[in-house]
Amino acid sequence: MLQLLIGFLLAFFIAALAWRFNALSRSGVVAATLVGGLVFGLGGPTWGAVMVAFFVLSSLLSFWQSEKKRAAAREHAKHSRRDGIQVLANGGLAAGLALGVGLITHAGSLYPWLTLAYFGALSAAAADTWATEIGMMSSRPPRLITSGQPVARGQSGGISGLGLVASLAGGLMMGVSAFAFIQLASLLTNGTWFLQDWFLLPVCALAGLGGSVVDSLLGASLQHQYYCPQCQTVTERRIHTCGQTTQSWRGLPWMNNDVVNFLTTVAGAVVAVIAALPILV
Repeated sequence: MLQLLIGFLLAFFIAALAWRFNALSRSGVVAATLVGGLVFGLGGPTWGAVMVAFFVLSSLLSFWQSEKKRAAAREHAKHSRRDGIQVLANGGLAAGLALGVGLITHAGSLYPWLTLAYFGALSAAAADTWATEIGMMSSRPPRLITSGQPVARGQSGGISGLGLVASLAGGLMMGVSAFAFIQLASLLTNGTWFLQDWFLLPVCALAGLGGSVVDSLLGASLQHQYYCPQCQTVTERRIHTCGQTTQSWRGLPWMNNDVVNFLTTVAGAVVAVIAALPILV
């Protein structure tokens, strides 16, 4: 209970600091405190440290050349400040996995698999962010993953070579973070390295890439899109930036960007577990 309380206090402090720097909205602070508190309090300090690494790196990327990216795709992307729904879409599965650890404890036989799923989920979320934020700066226009048709920058379902490399790098960075924090925890508690977890690097890279591909496939097929007749462009907004009410164009009405992001983390968790099976079984 003490660790859980400390977890919520630390999560609130970090979330409030992020709000101060305009990285989170007020609802984002509430959601981040809930997710971060559960992750640190039940998953443990290593889980919490990897979550902080994900949030810091993602926030920095969102602000990197933000004006240029908003000018390129203002009708598609949300503001760089994350709201509560965005936080839950990216971190809700992580919080659920932390609850699972709280039920089975760290000594349970399922703990290593829950940890792999957790790292995979964050890798997918990070990869999606990296693919969007870095891929949008590509000199070549993105193409729809299902047909290869050129699409506007920032449109869901569009991919580029730079974006795919960025998604792989985002997942790998989460693997590096996880591996580094595990080594630090091992040194502090046992005085020795724990190099057996080297496989987290390729596993998280694959989880990130796999999650990012799933995100693009959903974005190109099932995600709900609108069409602005005045600007003749596809958008995710019901009211376009020009002020025109948009028309439903394709996709499932309930499959918005936040649902797609959540399913992306699920895909990353599944890929991580499957990729680690030959090593751990």
